[in-house]
Amino acid sequence: MNHLSAHTINIPELLSLAHHPKAGAVVLFSGETRDNSHGKDVDYLQYEAQESMATKMIAGILLQASAKWNLNIAVAVHRTGKVAVSETAVVIITASAHRSEAYAANRFIIDKIKHEVPIWKCEYFKDGSREWGGNCNCKEITGDANKHVYEFEGKQDFICDTKIIVSKDAQ
Repeated sequence: MNHLSAHTINIPELLSLAHHPKAGAVVLFSGETRDNSHGKDVDYLQYEAQESMATKMIAGILLQASAKWNLNIAVAVHRTGKVAVSETAVVIITASAHRSEAYAANRFIIDKIKHEVPIWKCEYFKDGSREWGGNCNCKEITGDANKHVYEFEGKQDFICDTKIIVSKDAQ
């Protein structure tokens, strides 16, 4: 599966692939472009990625989540290019035997993608200005760009220098 898409993400199609006979829970997260940020009206977002690295890292995050929460299915697709207001920028789908695992894994996956994967966002505002960043603002909280705040375990966890290792099978 391609984890990056320059085209509109087809959520119903992705969801149709996320059913499994051993799964009692399917959780879908859709991150969407809102019409405001930093007190300004947003025109659209533009995403850029280091595609080969981003694809491998997302695959590794999905493998990590699948192993930790015994997932039956884990899907992640992130947009690149121009994403209009109300369009989907990222979709995460997790399926497992029980809802607690599906929810926890889903949160873990989106947090890891947002904080660690080389995908960059530029917000274009209706006043003509633009601003890069916004994927990870942990430096403002921790004082260190390499320390991230994760909330996927129900509390804020500080993790420093996390490294993802992807096996050749995940490529």
